[in-house]
Amino acid sequence: MASENPFKANLTSLPKPGGGEFGKFYSLPSLNDPRIEKLPYSIRILLESAIRNCDNFQVKKEDVEKIIDWEKSSPKQVEIPFKPARVLLQDFTGVPAVVDLACMRDAMNKLGSDSNKINPLVPVDLVIDHSVQVDVARSDNAVQANMDLEFQRNKERFAFLKWGSTAFHNMLVVPPGSGIVHQVNLEYLGRVVFNSDGILYPDSVVGTDSHTTMIDGLGVAGWGVGGIEAEAAMLGQPMSMVLPGVVGFKLSGKLRNGVTATDLVLTVTQMLRKHGVVGKFVEFYGDGMGELSLADRATIANMSPEYGATMGFFPVDHITLQYLKLTGRSDETVEMIEAYLRANKLFVDYNEPQLERVYSSYLQLDLADVDPCVSGPKRPHDRVPLKEMKADWHSCLDNKVGFKGFAIPKEVQEKVAKFSFHGQPAELRHGSVVIAAITSCTNTSNPSVMLGAGLVAKKACELGLQVKPWVKTSLAPGSGVVTKYLLQSGLQKYFNQQGFHIVGYGCTTCIGNSGDLDESVASTISENDIVAAAVLSGNRNFEGRVHPLTRANYLASPPLVVAYALAGTVDIDFDKEPIGTGKDGKSVYFKDIWPSTEEIAEVVQSSVLPEMFKSTYKAITKGNPMWNQLSVPTATLYSWDPNSTYIHEPPYFKGMTLDPPGAHGVKDAYCLLNFGDSITTDHISPAGSIHKDSPAAKYLLERGVDRKDFNSYGSRRGNDEVMARGTFANIRIVNKLLSGEVGPKTIHIPTGEKLYVFDAATRYKAAGQDTIILAGAEYGSGSSRDWAAKGPMLLGVKAVIAKSFERIHRSNLVGMGVIPLCFKAGEDADTLGLTGHERYTIDLPSKISEIKPGQDVTVTTDTGKSFTCIARFDTEVELAYFNHGGILPYVIRNLTKQ
Repeated sequence: MASENPFKANLTSLPKPGGGEFGKFYSLPSLNDPRIEKLPYSIRILLESAIRNCDNFQVKKEDVEKIIDWEKSSPKQVEIPFKPARVLLQDFTGVPAVVDLACMRDAMNKLGSDSNKINPLVPVDLVIDHSVQVDVARSDNAVQANMDLEFQRNKERFAFLKWGSTAFHNMLVVPPGSGIVHQVNLEYLGRVVFNSDGILYPDSVVGTDSHTTMIDGLGVAGWGVGGIEAEAAMLGQPMSMVLPGVVGFKLSGKLRNGVTATDLVLTVTQMLRKHGVVGKFVEFYGDGMGELSLADRATIANMSPEYGATMGFFPVDHITLQYLKLTGRSDETVEMIEAYLRANKLFVDYNEPQLERVYSSYLQLDLADVDPCVSGPKRPHDRVPLKEMKADWHSCLDNKVGFKGFAIPKEVQEKVAKFSFHGQPAELRHGSVVIAAITSCTNTSNPSVMLGAGLVAKKACELGLQVKPWVKTSLAPGSGVVTKYLLQSGLQKYFNQQGFHIVGYGCTTCIGNSGDLDESVASTISENDIVAAAVLSGNRNFEGRVHPLTRANYLASPPLVVAYALAGTVDIDFDKEPIGTGKDGKSVYFKDIWPSTEEIAEVVQSSVLPEMFKSTYKAITKGNPMWNQLSVPTATLYSWDPNSTYIHEPPYFKGMTLDPPGAHGVKDAYCLLNFGDSITTDHISPAGSIHKDSPAAKYLLERGVDRKDFNSYGSRRGNDEVMARGTFANIRIVNKLLSGEVGPKTIHIPTGEKLYVFDAATRYKAAGQDTIILAGAEYGSGSSRDWAAKGPMLLGVKAVIAKSFERIHRSNLVGMGVIPLCFKAGEDADTLGLTGHERYTIDLPSKISEIKPGQDVTVTTDTGKSFTCIARFDTEVELAYFNHGGILPYVIRNLTKQ
């Protein structure tokens, strides 16, 4: 169990220049270890956390040594515990987290303990940035109209989160309509350095969205995790992670005139994807850092999921401090941040000689070599230099269907489809732009590209160019600050004239919420098989994501989004062909509307002011009229509504006792599903729309919910009844028990009936029969999703026997009390002759003290087969979770004892 911190002697005072002290800190220099000087800054942050939290149980002295010895230990894929400084949630993932906290309070109350002990132990920032469906686009009142619809659809969920904001300490809830979670994090929530009860330490964050990495541009180590890891971190539990390799990315030189931060980002994304950085940190350094604004850095960091890294990290330097002042952080706070980071060797001063740090591998880029570019038509890392765009487009039309191909026959490539748009003559061709969206946290936090786009709109207006009315244009700033500086600069009116009205503050087109196209446009595309295009300033453009009818989707800088909207097509060579005809009858070219770097810098300097950030975020905490009018109970225990189809009390703690249930094996279990390799969390977890014939649809229809109001699994994540029914409901899932048939069904072994997975699981549970899952390699790969572990547990699955597990999914299963077992090397269900029709007994000791991490376990079947597996409880902490039936009961019982 936990003991006194062995590093307490390294607690050092940080004096203030004028006397007194800022606080105390765990000093890395006081360790007097020469290896620390060579460590990447990102690894130093992991080291500081390990030293500060060392208790020789959750974080051991050996873990600290592994991190200090990073150069030798990281290639060995060793695991370390990490305790982040805070947790960032958005409403889709925030709802189940708050549901679980509310349930834990109920359980504490039933055990006769003080339920108010259940509060997050680290600060939790919950931003309700519910993605805005662009129902209304070209309208001066688009923001309000879209907001009204969002509140109609999601009122119950919003009200629940508002209750949570008052019921739980240490939880800040940012109301809907304030901005995209990652931009709000950058401009307002990011602390950079915490001062908690006189102890100073670096800000670090895990968030429940993959683009949490945007905060790395601010020198705050952060990345995305699943809901169970986030909940565990909230409740003071360590996260298990592989000590990562770090790719050093050296930047030099300066961007050429007219080249944007987005062009740089798409170039870096392509380079890193090619280099291979999955599971690694990327750390940026070099003389070129001084040429990158903080917003430019955040834009690069945001795209970490697209290049595959855990994070793209920019250590704190003078530019970071300038940004903190710009965004309204006080001088005293900035002074404290700089003093602490310098004292603990976590600050980069480019005015001083740089010691060579060691990296796992190296890349470099001269910023002067970056060309204007876009990415597409189907993947973020398929970069196309702007000067090659027309040729690349024609090769995409010719190529066979794939990431870079549409297979359009030569004879129909020039086809023109004429139609009437609200009484006006209109036409579409292959490559016609039908959606042009300035959207996504990636770019909307960056004043240079946002104001650059405004200048393009202004120059076009002055020359008499106009975006065609059938192009669905939208502008979705990441925060209210953007609106303030667009108004200050006088550029918003030109955006409006070109149809780029503000539609809302949240994720829109990038996440697939582009809304419907006008019926005349939609039918023309469908009837003529047109390869229509969307151009967006987002981070994801996978096929079918932006809109079902835009087969070609290009990522581009906000100024290029406006330029392509004006051209009306991606089939254009901006160097040679005119964008359109001006009011004087002359051709207007790209160079006529493209602003210079100096022009943009001048507008940024005069328009982006600290007061804008201060006033915007002061107002955030006051909410907005619709949020403030939501009526919520004041009790600290939640009153569950049994009729709600959005918020439901899950059965995690039913019949819970003060004593842990203890370790247990599995006896005579049936196989619920028998899988091959590469079953992802997308296969397991409920996601996307609710199919009309599914068990979840049946549940909703029985409760009077119309099909049009089904919403998505994501929006109903607070209702375990819906989510359990959506587990393994993926229409492309391959289950060997179905003998080649694909879909969300299985065989109920005792009767031989083919049933939906949920219905079969329900039948097993009703008969008191346990179930297990057989799987191949990489079970649970893909995005980390909490319901990929919660769902199987609710279906009654007691164990998963796989060839190998994705790391986070394995720990999630343990967190929900499900036993993860691995076949021995060279063995699997097929080599052992297992069909899934057997009954399985897993022989685990009933005393937790008799189980060791990674020990061998015997599995026998009713057909006489016996084989040995490895129990994948990898740490003593995980065994403690298993003894209690999961992380949440473990935390409750520990708090009850206090």
